[in-house]
Amino acid sequence: MRTAMNFQPIGVLHSEHRVAAQTPIQPVYAKGCRGRAEVFPEFAEGLTDLEGFSHVYVIYHFHQAPTPKLKVKPFLQDVERGVFATRAPARPNPIGISIVELIRREGNVLYLDGVDVLDGTPLLDIKPYVPRFDRTETTRNGWQDEIDEKEAQKRGRREDPGNTAG
Repeated sequence: MRTAMNFQPIGVLHSEHRVAAQTPIQPVYAKGCRGRAEVFPEFAEGLTDLEGFSHVYVIYHFHQAPTPKLKVKPFLQDVERGVFATRAPARPNPIGISIVELIRREGNVLYLDGVDVLDGTPLLDIKPYVPRFDRTETTRNGWQDEIDEKEAQKRGRREDPGNTAG
């Protein structure tokens, strides 16, 4: 059953990143990349008690995503993979998620570290990261187990300018 859905942004993510091809891929490669989530005033009350958490999920709309594809070349490899086995932005529903460090809250603005999104990205939701609920021991990481960590860091920081997929 297919149902149409409409989402309205609750705010905007601001970052130092202006060009997608120069933006770190994944928050783990964006340490030191500061940014902020500006929550619209009508949603600010929902931020109450959030400052007690060290990390938050930011869920956002890939507003500059390329045309959706079912097969993409992820940034870690030059092999096509199914889009649902990657975090590439060229998705049927261009929704992104990042776990970022919450530095502080000032009113309706959250100051963040590890921001891997373009400036002006529409913010759809915020959820606290809670290890009790969210951390899990993995036993399989699919095709990503084939990738050397040193190469992943190089590509994730965009040191290889040929990679543009997530």
